[in-house]
Amino acid sequence: MVSPGIMADADSNSLLSLVSFLLFLLITATAVTGDSLDSDSQVLLNFKSYLESWNPTERGKYNEWDTEKQEVCQWPGITCTPEGSRVTGISLRGSTISGPIFGNFSALTQLTFLDLSSNTIGGSIPDDLSRCHRLKHLNLSHNIIGGELSLSGLSNLEVLDLSVNKISGDVHSTFPLICNSLVVANLSTNNFSGRIDDIFNECRYLKYVDLRYNGFSGGIWAGFRRLVKFSVSGNRLSGNISAFMFRGKCNLQVLDLSGNGFVGEFPGQVSNCQNLNVLDLWGNNFRGNIPAELGSISSLRGLHLGNNMFYRDIPETLLNLSNLVFLGLSRNNFGGDVQEIFGRFTQVKYLVLYGNSYVGGIYSSNILTLPNLSRLDLSYNNFSGRLPSEISQNLTFLILAYNNFSGDIPRKYGNMPGLQALDLSFNRLTGSIPASFGKLTSLLWLMLANNSLSGEIPREIGNCSSLLWLNVANNQLSGGLYPELTNMGSNPTPTFEVNRQSEDYIVAGSGECLVMKRWIPAEFPPFIFGLESLTKRSCRSLWDHVREGKCIFPVCPPGSTVGPLDVSGYLQLSGNKMSGEVPANISQMKKLSMLHLGFNEFEGKLPIEIGQLPLVFLNLTRNKFSGQIPQQIGNIYNLQNLDLSYNNFSGNFPTSLNDLNEMSKFNISYNPFIHGVIPSRGQLATFGKDSFLGNPLLQLPSFFNQPGNNNSSSGERDNGREEEEDDESAIDMLAFCWSTVSFYVVALIGTLVLIYFDCPWCRCFHSIFEKQVVLKSFLISCWIFLIKEKA
Repeated sequence: MVSPGIMADADSNSLLSLVSFLLFLLITATAVTGDSLDSDSQVLLNFKSYLESWNPTERGKYNEWDTEKQEVCQWPGITCTPEGSRVTGISLRGSTISGPIFGNFSALTQLTFLDLSSNTIGGSIPDDLSRCHRLKHLNLSHNIIGGELSLSGLSNLEVLDLSVNKISGDVHSTFPLICNSLVVANLSTNNFSGRIDDIFNECRYLKYVDLRYNGFSGGIWAGFRRLVKFSVSGNRLSGNISAFMFRGKCNLQVLDLSGNGFVGEFPGQVSNCQNLNVLDLWGNNFRGNIPAELGSISSLRGLHLGNNMFYRDIPETLLNLSNLVFLGLSRNNFGGDVQEIFGRFTQVKYLVLYGNSYVGGIYSSNILTLPNLSRLDLSYNNFSGRLPSEISQNLTFLILAYNNFSGDIPRKYGNMPGLQALDLSFNRLTGSIPASFGKLTSLLWLMLANNSLSGEIPREIGNCSSLLWLNVANNQLSGGLYPELTNMGSNPTPTFEVNRQSEDYIVAGSGECLVMKRWIPAEFPPFIFGLESLTKRSCRSLWDHVREGKCIFPVCPPGSTVGPLDVSGYLQLSGNKMSGEVPANISQMKKLSMLHLGFNEFEGKLPIEIGQLPLVFLNLTRNKFSGQIPQQIGNIYNLQNLDLSYNNFSGNFPTSLNDLNEMSKFNISYNPFIHGVIPSRGQLATFGKDSFLGNPLLQLPSFFNQPGNNNSSSGERDNGREEEEDDESAIDMLAFCWSTVSFYVVALIGTLVLIYFDCPWCRCFHSIFEKQVVLKSFLISCWIFLIKEKA
């Protein structure tokens, strides 16, 4: 016997095709074509009606289109010919548009510019768009468009930007057919596949090609030297980069081949590209000598050679690169001492040498005193002995994590006024945290975790007004969380502003992903969001967002269920020997989203002011807290992870915690003096009895104790019943859609026939049909339902 679910799937696939076709016919039937401003106006009003049907609440500037209030050419986002006779451009960037792309842009016969970027447009690109033959600029970037690419009719296109979508398949049905006038082609961050070695041969005017973060494979297009920018980072390209690819005139300013599978020696003929600013070869399998000819490219500012197999000999000619800002040679497994030549790159600001198995040479190479050095990354090596004390005072980033350094932290590290990040974690450091760190008002990150540091956290750290991210977990620190410490991170704006004004665009490019994964505790909310975003596709832009204080993590203000994006700070003190009470003025730490005090010796009552923090993660496990759990914690509506286990809390259990609907992890086990009743409905009932162990005075819901009726098994049975009900409701909805759609198919075909004869009463009937908002809404509802069923 065929199950209802299978029947529903079979019917829904057929009906989805029919509904999609019917929506297309409906748009076609109500389309207006012509060669006047009036006809353009009608097309735009149809477009507006279409957008409003998909976006019933939040609407963009198209909502202001109204012929009674303004002339068409004065509508927001609309441009016309100089004499105002025809519509030539539509710009609705960031206009909160959802739903599929409108299917009648070709009726705007003079349209040359279309920008629908930064919305949530879905579906696939309609064939109608390929009939906009005059279109010169098309930007559909930053949407969720899928399907395959077919724009072969756009022979006048000059700019094509489809970046950050979900478009798949190869691109041969579009390229080279649109190459006549094309200057810019940005297909980055999609799901394209296939070969690219011949698709741009006929694009005579092409200057900028960005194919990053797709699934292209095979060899590289050999004609890239005539472009200004060519980026294929993060694909599956392979083979050799041949010398002949650089013969003849080379216009390249940016060449990014990173994150592929290229092999062999990189040719010195790249020196023919005398305008090259950035050369990024990171993350391939290049081997052999670093080309000495690179030293003749005087314009070179960024040289990214990391994560390859280059020999350890660094050509002396590279010292001639007077404009070189960024030098990255990480993960080449050089071994031995840091090469002496690095200490002579006096022009370099960013030196990235992590993961090279170095054991010494920090002093002998003189890299610590490079006069212009701003960022030094020597992490993931095998350095030992004491931390270097004589170091450049101009540093903004000093990263020495994952080595074998021992002894005290030099007090002189507090004398670097521009220092924004200090990462000494995962070493063997002892002694105390220097009080001189209190002078580092630009410090954003202080990473000292997993050492053997002792003593108190200096009260002076509270003077670090930019310090949003402090991690001293897993040391032997004592003392308390003093009130003065709650002032840290109170005003990071000046530091963020410095980074926003920085013109060193070349900074991103090597090591950001590794650093971000270390500095963003991705296993904890709200930073799970960051982990999901922290793919190779996004870590460079995410890095810049964090440095500039731009909002990247969802943060929910206390008492609110809406989580805007904001800067999320954290305080990780877990795994130490800290004691005392948590001060009431912890409420001053308004950007604190994660507070981890677990595995310490804190005691006393938890202040009610903790309910004023925008926390997403709160862990107090294995301390000595006592007194009643503050009801105010129930006001932190965005709290996802709450662990109060292994303490001495007492009093009545706060039922306000049942209002924390976002909470996915909860543990109050082994607080034996808590009493009260755990609600049998609501968020707390979704957790198993393991969340309440060792609390004999708590009255738990009866179903917690039923054999085999733990949280997951109960959920499975409920899900089974829900699936049966969902199957039945799906069949009911399918039957309703089938019967109603069938009626409207007949009606629509009849209307199209009447329109063909173009009689006065036919046009009247067409006008009536054109206003069938109920029909459009019904079809859209069916379409959404079927898409969800298919998913």
